[in-house]
Amino acid sequence: MARFRTLPALVVLLALVPPAVAGGSGAGMATGADAMDDPGCGAVLAPVDQAGLPDPFLRPDGSRVASRAQWPCQRRTLQATAQAQVYGTRGPGPERVEGRIEGGRITVRVVQGGREAEFGARLRLPPGPGPHPAIIVVGGVAGVDDALLEAEGIARIDFDATQVGAETGTSRERRGAFYTLHDGAMDATGTLMAWAWGVSRLVDVIAAHDALLRADAVAVTGCSRWGKGALAAGAFDPRIALTIPIESGTGGVPVWRAAGEGGAQSPASAWGEQPWLGDGFAPFAQAPWRLAIDQHAVLALVAPRGLLVLDNPHVDWLGARHGQLSALAAAEVYAALGAAGNLGYHGDVADGRHCAWREEWTGPARDALRRHLLRREAADLPLRAAAGHAARLDDHRAWSAPALD
Repeated sequence: MARFRTLPALVVLLALVPPAVAGGSGAGMATGADAMDDPGCGAVLAPVDQAGLPDPFLRPDGSRVASRAQWPCQRRTLQATAQAQVYGTRGPGPERVEGRIEGGRITVRVVQGGREAEFGARLRLPPGPGPHPAIIVVGGVAGVDDALLEAEGIARIDFDATQVGAETGTSRERRGAFYTLHDGAMDATGTLMAWAWGVSRLVDVIAAHDALLRADAVAVTGCSRWGKGALAAGAFDPRIALTIPIESGTGGVPVWRAAGEGGAQSPASAWGEQPWLGDGFAPFAQAPWRLAIDQHAVLALVAPRGLLVLDNPHVDWLGARHGQLSALAAAEVYAALGAAGNLGYHGDVADGRHCAWREEWTGPARDALRRHLLRREAADLPLRAAAGHAARLDDHRAWSAPALD
C-alpha cells in the first residue's frame, strides 16, 4: 500500500517568471542560430489535401530538415501549426506567478494584465528527504500507479484541470482561470491548451521550491480526456522531462486521419463533445485530411524528451491501433534525433477496464521514470501493440526519416 506523506510546514514563495521559461506561445520553441536566422521559423503550415500522414520533417519552404540543429526551428513550426489548427493559441507567458505549499496543498496565483487568477493542486510526498522528482496527474485521478511512484521516490501532484478550463459540453463556453486571466483574448483556445497552461504554472511553482521538489525531474500523466491534456502539456513545455498519456483517445495520441475507423471516436464527435479543441479546428472536424499536421507531429514535439504512451485495445472508442500508428510515426523523429529509446508505446494488456492500472505497464513505466526522472540506467522503452491491433506505418506515409547530421 502506498504511503505518501503531506508536508506539515507552510512554504511561501514569490516567483517572478521570466519569459524564457514562462511557457507562453514562444517559450522553449526555438534556440540556436538556425532557429533565430530562419525567417520561416515558426510559420504556420498551410492546410493540405492528403490522406496519408504529413511529413513531420517538411519545412514551410518545401525543403526538409537536414540536421539536428534545425529541429528546434521545425519544432517551433509544428507548435505554431498545432496551435492554429488544433489547440488554439497558448498566449503570452504570465507576468507573475506566486505559489505556496501548505500541508498537502499547492496554491498557484497568476497575474496578467492587471488581472489575477488562482487555482490549486494536491501534493503527496514519498517517504524520505527531498528534493523529490514529481509527477503531475492531470485530472487528479488514475495516472501512474501510486505504489510504483512511492517505490521510486516520486511525489504525486493531483491537478483538477477544470479549475483552469471547465468542461462545458456542447455549448463550448469558456470558463476557468485561464480564460478569466486573459479576459476574452484566449476564448478561441480549447481547454486542452488551458490545462497544459495550468501544468506549466505548477512547474513554475516546483522550480521555486527546489529544496522540496526537482524542476529538472517533472513528469505529466493523465487518463482518457486527461491524457489528451497531458500530451498537450508535454508538447508545449520543454521543462517536462517525461510525458505519459494513458488511453487518451481521439484528440490525444491517435492520428486524426484514421479517427472514426473501427469504432473509434470521430474527429467531429471529439470536436462537439467538449470544448477541448481550439476554434481553429472547426474546418477540419469533418475533413481531417486537410490538417497540415497530425497527432504524430504533436508526439514529435516532445522529442527528444521521454514519452510513454499507454493504451487499451479493448475499448474501440479509444482507437488503440491509431494510437500505435501515431507512436510509430513519431518514433521516426525520435530515431532521427538519436533518441529512439526515449519513446515507448504499450497497448498489450489483458484487462479492458478504462483507466485501470495494468501490471503489464509497470515494467515500462518503471523504466521511463528511472530513465527520465531519476537519471538511472534503464531499458529502452518498448513499442508494443496487442495482437490484432498493430499498425503498419508504411501503409500511411509517403516519406521516410532523413539522416540528420
